[in-house]
Amino acid sequence: MAEVQKILSFLSRWRVRMASPASLLVLIFARPAKFSLLLGFFLCLSGLLLRAWASGHLNKNASLATSGPYRFSRHPLYLANLVVGLGLVAAANSIICWLIFLIYFLAFYPATILKEQKKLAELFPEEYREYEKKVPLLFPRLRGTFPATARKFSLALYFQNREYRAALAVLGFLFLLFLKWFLWLKP
Repeated sequence: MAEVQKILSFLSRWRVRMASPASLLVLIFARPAKFSLLLGFFLCLSGLLLRAWASGHLNKNASLATSGPYRFSRHPLYLANLVVGLGLVAAANSIICWLIFLIYFLAFYPATILKEQKKLAELFPEEYREYEKKVPLLFPRLRGTFPATARKFSLALYFQNREYRAALAVLGFLFLLFLKWFLWLKP
């Protein structure tokens, strides 16, 4: 069991460290086109809005987030990362980029999710056990969700969680893809 925990910790730590090299590879192999950039932008925007909504309900380590998108998915931030990633590779318009993203996501996110679930179960044992029974892991179920709470979206939590950094990074990457298309690939 200790070995499994070591592997989960290793993969979870390297998820962030490997994001830059994976992004660089996507940028190198990208072949963006006008339509792919538009599609990617709207997918990324959807993912960023979900990230913002989730971050405005997340008070890390202080309380179990069960309001907002956490009523429908135990890991809406990771679901949002999936949508953003799909948007970026859609914008990149390359099968190689799709493969890079698929390998990256499958290599790092399952371990990260398992590690986080263990941590939440330790921090909030009773509450998390009940929450886990009612709310799906990643993909939302709109029926039979966790009961609504009085907690509302908090812009202060959004900024406390530094969510704006993800938005700036994604928009910056989309801009680089746009420049690649505009300067080198535009017909």
